[in-house]
Amino acid sequence: MKPSIARHLIFLLLRRTHHGSLELVEGEQTHRFGTAGEGDPVVRVVVHDARVYRALLRASLGLGEAYANGWFDCSDLPELARLAALNMPATDRWRRLLRPVVAGPQAAIHWLARNTPARARVQIAAHYDIGNDLFGLMLDESMTYSCAIFEQPGASLAEAQVAKLDRICSKLRLKPSDHVLEIGTGWGAFAIHAARNYGCRVTTTTISTEQLTLARERVLAAGLEDRITLLAEDYRNLTGTFDKLVSIEMIEAVGWQYFDTFFERCAALLTPEGAMLLQAITIDERAYDVEKSKRSFANTHVFPGGCLPSLKAISRSIARVTDLREVHHEDLTPHYIQTIRCWRENFTAQLDRVRSLGYDGRFQRMWELYLAYCEGGFGGGRIGDVQLLLAKPRFPRDSGTAELV
Repeated sequence: MKPSIARHLIFLLLRRTHHGSLELVEGEQTHRFGTAGEGDPVVRVVVHDARVYRALLRASLGLGEAYANGWFDCSDLPELARLAALNMPATDRWRRLLRPVVAGPQAAIHWLARNTPARARVQIAAHYDIGNDLFGLMLDESMTYSCAIFEQPGASLAEAQVAKLDRICSKLRLKPSDHVLEIGTGWGAFAIHAARNYGCRVTTTTISTEQLTLARERVLAAGLEDRITLLAEDYRNLTGTFDKLVSIEMIEAVGWQYFDTFFERCAALLTPEGAMLLQAITIDERAYDVEKSKRSFANTHVFPGGCLPSLKAISRSIARVTDLREVHHEDLTPHYIQTIRCWRENFTAQLDRVRSLGYDGRFQRMWELYLAYCEGGFGGGRIGDVQLLLAKPRFPRDSGTAELV
């Protein structure tokens, strides 16, 4: 497609901006789209290369590649992402109408690329094995890579992560006699916290080589090797019976074709009195069907094979294949905006260190956009974060649970 045609189509789309305003600069020309109300995003974009317009026709995938290539710069990347998130519902309506045309080919492509056990290891490695030192620059000292809970004004990221871990343990009412299964070890933060502070045994699994290596070192340093068992198993291969189960922002790597498999396996691993705490990043239900089979910036360049479930997709899957029931639901979305802002500020404040670790300029811009993209997505209501307490039929509904509901 000629650049002029691509530019014309993008301008037609930008004229549909109803929430916030965008100032687009091309050399000496400035174009303005939308009108900002109170609290709406106001963004200035400077175009350096006309190829950006053809790229933008591929939506977020093209946006990410164009920014990584340096074809445009932006005054405020999180606000650009929030602007897009606020205006996407109108575009989603058109995409739903076109879905019958593209659903077949997209489904076939994604079925071939689905998260089989072998492919899941490759795709997890593409994100989590890019370097523990890199994540160490961005995260707090506990190396917790999920939404924190800022209970008090002025709380540090590290304090907010401890608050989140305590919230999980309290909801599950962990006690020394419990054997807890964690699906998605990360770098060991939950396992260490639960074993050290609640006295329980934890079996935790990850298919990331880098995470497993560092988690093992941290467990040994904490002197908790007698309480924590580290595995390198896919969730589909896990066996045994556990009192409690925890999965913190791991379901996003499962893939929509395997949501039923994931929840069925979780339910089968719990005792009849057991409970599961699921922390999940979710997508607006109106966007779920059109996004789940689509190649995007996130599931191509950041989390290969990833898919955000909607809350309804989670509920449907749980009802379809398990005997679990939801006994508590907490929305953490506002906390994620602050969490990711902390990560982004940590990352951008240490770009010299990032370069010294061998990450080139294109990677830095891709990673900067990823963090901003997430922050803006949460801020614009496109994506959210929840904790769900899911209980087996004989899980006691005593006063402790009642306080949560």
